[in-house]
Amino acid sequence: MSKRTEQDAMRGAFFGAMVGDALCLGSHYEYDAQKIFKAYGNKPIEKFMSPGEMMGGQTHGIGWGERNYHPGKRAGGSTDYGDYNVVILEHLASISNPPRKFEVKDILAHWMNRLENGWGSWICTMTKETYAQVKHGVPVEQLGGISNATAIRHVAAHAYYDNEEVIAQVSRDAMFTHRDVDALAGGEFFARVTHRVIYGAAPDDAIRAVAKQMGGFIEAKVAQAIAKYEEASDKNSELSKEPFCDDLALTSMAKLWDVGRSEPIKVGKASPTQGTLPGSVYFILKYMNREDGLNEALTANAMVGGDNASRSIAIGMVLGAYFGVDAIKPTWRETLTQWSYCEELLDSLPLLRA
Repeated sequence: MSKRTEQDAMRGAFFGAMVGDALCLGSHYEYDAQKIFKAYGNKPIEKFMSPGEMMGGQTHGIGWGERNYHPGKRAGGSTDYGDYNVVILEHLASISNPPRKFEVKDILAHWMNRLENGWGSWICTMTKETYAQVKHGVPVEQLGGISNATAIRHVAAHAYYDNEEVIAQVSRDAMFTHRDVDALAGGEFFARVTHRVIYGAAPDDAIRAVAKQMGGFIEAKVAQAIAKYEEASDKNSELSKEPFCDDLALTSMAKLWDVGRSEPIKVGKASPTQGTLPGSVYFILKYMNREDGLNEALTANAMVGGDNASRSIAIGMVLGAYFGVDAIKPTWRETLTQWSYCEELLDSLPLLRA
């Protein structure tokens, strides 16, 4: 890996997340990895695709039925996870001169305007619930619902704040639609890991150190991911010999979750933090030491399916910070719909402003 500056790492974190998210647009919420592989010509994804492209325009969201989950998007666009990170970036750019504290109350009007005018992506249950709460005058400190889904939205803040404790709090505040302790802790975990990688730590060292610091649920899930990564990397293990090794690894890290819908949800591949966190850590550890590790990890994550877009933000920000922005494939840089728009806003933030 070539030497990269802290600024390269900040840009890499943001665009690693956005590129990873865009790679998932075509297969987001498709839970059959073998179906994805076959649809893409029996090979990993090589270019951005529109929702359900090569799969009849729909994906099989377990429990929610087969549909186009992002009807307003085209190849090179983002899912709702990428959209939220752009919303936070836009807000930070609007308060960058002079820099000031991140306050949820200051972003609500912009957030609601974006939702009301051509959002185009899936609108999650917590977003709908929080939108209704704001409309009914619920106090800011009481906003959000109880969902354990991972929803990392603060990536641009790494180019705004250089203090880890501040970044950790912003990661929680940016997830204002969620109040579940595991979901908020998961976002904080990746915020702290990314911060440390930007300032020189190796991803595996940062992951272990932050897990030990946070303890409890986080430490247990990271330990699970490390064990699964080691199993998948052991050439003598049965898992390592499986053609869909990554898919099986993620599915095995969380039990099936029967919530009374059409069929059980494979939590290891779905949005709950109990699966998303170890799944993301697994990909980071497995691909961090490869020469083209950032692009390979983002590709592999997209091919597993499920809520791959949720994982892509965590994987992209950590490995993007590690490899730097120049590691992203030129063709992906050129075809990401909002690259130039986001680059201009990102470079206006305090830690990147010339």
